[in-house]
Amino acid sequence: MRFAKTSALLATLLLPLAASAHTGVDGGVHHGFVTGFMHPLTGADHLAAMVAVGLWSALVARRAWPDLLWAPLAFAGMLLAGALVGLAGLQLPAVEPMIAASLLVLGLLVATRVHLPAGIAVAVVGLFAVFHGVAHGHELAGEHGAALTLAGMVSATLLLHAAGIALGWALRHANVWLPRLAGAAVVGLGATLLAQAI
Repeated sequence: MRFAKTSALLATLLLPLAASAHTGVDGGVHHGFVTGFMHPLTGADHLAAMVAVGLWSALVARRAWPDLLWAPLAFAGMLLAGALVGLAGLQLPAVEPMIAASLLVLGLLVATRVHLPAGIAVAVVGLFAVFHGVAHGHELAGEHGAALTLAGMVSATLLLHAAGIALGWALRHANVWLPRLAGAAVVGLGATLLAQAI
């Protein structure tokens, strides 16, 4: 419970940075970082996936450390790799269907609280993160200060993972239906997006 309170406090302290994103600052260091930071927060698909990764990690962790970190760090790392691919203009097939599929899978993992070995968990979330990253990279292509933009994107991703971990840690011993409802909501969003993408 102490970890959940600390994570929630951290998220609250970082909210002013998100609120400053639309203050009219054009160009320069601030613009690049804030643009990247806001990007994962402005799409329901990316936001839901990143929170779900943290939520699932906390729900199934057998130990606080390092079990909580495998999937979130893999997602953030592979998201960055995918964003670099997207910024370079390289294309991957079926990006939008794969993003929708990621929500289906992550939502089911949250709802069922399935524990996967660390290597498989890393592979699953890492694969999906690449497609989220490619989508981000394509959308952020042409932004000034690519390094700062990417730093902002990864920072927001880690913040969303932390929010999911805090929520999951708080729900570990709560009514079993609360995590199931959260997972079902992510599955529903994924199914809707998949129907639109195909």
